[in-house]
Amino acid sequence: MISRLSTPLKLLIGLLAALAMIGQAQAQLFETKATQAYMIDAETGTVLFSKEPDKPMAPASLAKLMTMEVVFNAIKSGRYKLDDTFAVSENAWRTGGAASRASTMFAAVKSQIRIEDLIQGVTVQLANDGCIVLAEGMAGSEANFALQMTERAREIGLEKSTFVNSTGLPAPGQTTTVRELATLGLHIWRTYPEFYRYYSLPEFNWNKILQRNRNPLITMVDIGADGMAAGFTEGEGFAIVGSVNREGRRLFAAMAGLASDRERSEEARKLLDWGMRSFEKSEIFAANESVGEAQVFGGTRSHVALVAQKPISLFLPITNRERLVARIVYDGPVAAPIAKGTPIGSLKVWIGDTLSQETPLYAAEAVEVGSLQSRALDAVKELAVGWLR
Repeated sequence: MISRLSTPLKLLIGLLAALAMIGQAQAQLFETKATQAYMIDAETGTVLFSKEPDKPMAPASLAKLMTMEVVFNAIKSGRYKLDDTFAVSENAWRTGGAASRASTMFAAVKSQIRIEDLIQGVTVQLANDGCIVLAEGMAGSEANFALQMTERAREIGLEKSTFVNSTGLPAPGQTTTVRELATLGLHIWRTYPEFYRYYSLPEFNWNKILQRNRNPLITMVDIGADGMAAGFTEGEGFAIVGSVNREGRRLFAAMAGLASDRERSEEARKLLDWGMRSFEKSEIFAANESVGEAQVFGGTRSHVALVAQKPISLFLPITNRERLVARIVYDGPVAAPIAKGTPIGSLKVWIGDTLSQETPLYAAEAVEVGSLQSRALDAVKELAVGWLR
């Protein structure tokens, strides 16, 4: 059910009678050559751009973000220390080392490497051998570590991502989405700020071989880029997860299905820069300020005011605000009695055809059960018009 919004929000975003109707999908405010893309504001969680965000894709080297999440979590929990060492097995050397002719930190077979050095090899050089050494050291085998990756993904809310190995090398059943990759990047930044810095290192030297950071965004200091990773899969194209931090704002974006390394760099730069330039933050409601009302069935009042438990802030488009639509959505009318603080529904905000933000709403006050006469009248009304919803 769609409910009434308070007057301040209507004035802010120009919502009139259209709030009572399900509008037709509108064109995006931005166009990209990526087949899939998703961008969010780190502070508010506002979705600024979305294009096929839940379409399954092979993660390629972006799977290494999940590998690092498992490693970072193990260190933060105290199970491992940065100075602990793992041995480089022949499997790690052959599968992910120089012999593989893929991304590698050139780890010497049978050598012992500190976890911190392995982390730098993976975050800077996307080292496959570094991933396998970490996986075998922490879980006994890469396959067992991949199971832990998927289990950990579910714990942090990634429902669609499944991992078969630690490197992202092609494997049946290994899949993710751009929505979950961007969400993962944001999670790593929020949860492990002490480790996120590794993604911004411009280079790493191991075994006397210096390699530059493989993330093409790292050199784009003018837009505030400071992480995370890039990938490529035969048949699916080039992909990237990137973050920018500028003027007190941080964005995370994931893109996939790009035709070349150059196109990936250009499209990622354009999307993130557009996200920084095209939105402005606005606190539209304070905590516990009435957002709108929900209809009540069988109560002493016909409506109950709805509030959020914390301030509601949005990043609104500077132009094209007519593309912004907000609705209070709930299952109703809500039957009395209603206790204060009862979850009722949510405030949903769309920018174009992108669901940008969803905020839970709660009853601002208690509503007692009404008289027999008022309940009977509500029942008659529901029989007459309820089928129209």
